[in-house]
Order: sequence, then C-alpha cells, then structure tokens
Amino acid sequence: MYVLRIEHAVPDYEAWKQAFDGDPLGRGAAGVRAYRVMRPVEDPGRVMIDLDFDERERAERMLTRLWELWSRVTVAVGPQAEITEVVETGQY
Repeated sequence: MYVLRIEHAVPDYEAWKQAFDGDPLGRGAAGVRAYRVMRPVEDPGRVMIDLDFDERERAERMLTRLWELWSRVTVAVGPQAEITEVVETGQY
C-alpha cells in the first residue's frame, strides 16, 4: 500500500473542510482506498491528511493533480506532500 501524506496550514478550517468534503478531484475514482484527516492538538491551524492507494502510479497522479489544485486555492497554505510505502503495520 502507498500513502500520499499531505500537510499544510488552514487559515479557516471550516472553509477548508467544506472544500475537502466537496472532493474536487474525485478521490474514489482516482484510486484512494481510505483517508485520514488529522489536526495537531497544539496547532489546530494545520491539517495532515493521509490518502491510501493500492498503486504507486495512482498516488503519483493524485499528487500531480493536487499541486495543480493548490496553485489555484487559498484554503491550503504552504502544502507539503510525499508518497510513502507502507512496509509494516501492527496492532496491540
């Protein structure tokens, strides 16, 4: 599994959440299997998002599309993103 891990500031979380929920890039059709949205407890003005993919190529395509989207929006400030590969998981 591959995870596209994203982090950026959100000046207005509610506006960002509305845009995220609007799903402008069609996450499901793009191959996203699951997602997680997280906010640091000490800094709720930032979000971290994990998008899970079965295929690296689909994660790469989504990242390209996200960079294009981020160039046009103001709800996400200073985005950083990278694709990671899950090499091990466990539960306790």
